[in-house]
Amino acid sequence: MAPLMIGLTGGIAAGKSEALASLQRLGAETISADAVVHDLLGSEEMRELLVDRWGDEVAPEGVVDRTEVGRRVFDQPDELAWLESQLHPRVGQRLDSWRRALPDRASFAVVEVPLLFETGMEKAFDTTIAVVSDEETRRTRAEERGHALVEERSARQLTQEEKATRAEHVVRNDGSIDDLERELSELLAKLGDQVKA
Repeated sequence: MAPLMIGLTGGIAAGKSEALASLQRLGAETISADAVVHDLLGSEEMRELLVDRWGDEVAPEGVVDRTEVGRRVFDQPDELAWLESQLHPRVGQRLDSWRRALPDRASFAVVEVPLLFETGMEKAFDTTIAVVSDEETRRTRAEERGHALVEERSARQLTQEEKATRAEHVVRNDGSIDDLERELSELLAKLGDQVKA
């Protein structure tokens, strides 16, 4: 039987990556669309495309500077649209290859997609989960990580309340990692029961 395909999303610094790691520990097959983008930006193909578009300063010493790329796109809708037109099809191909290579024993396959609803990707999944956290916690986490351009990035996304409204399941991440993992474990058990029913 094919695994249940789960789209995982949430606001910036709500804890999507931690939730993904917890789901992996709980036995789900997992992949992050952001990690795929990171890999793609490290590829020679993407580096050449970006340098052709914006010049050598986006890849000093032959390595793409993601912060520099961010500066060029997050307040420039046309440039952002161009970058997404290059990345999205490639991300889709990588995710499709990952899905096709899933082991037969897999019960759950989780893809972390920060812009799940913004890009209409939710239709590709059997169910969706939004990770939410209170605003002060998110702000503190973002500052601790040194996220650049947080407000500009947030402006591109639905609010976490909107994500929670659109998602079929909502998981709160205001406590410890153990609390988060316990809640996700309960959710996987519930989803497993629904699949068997």
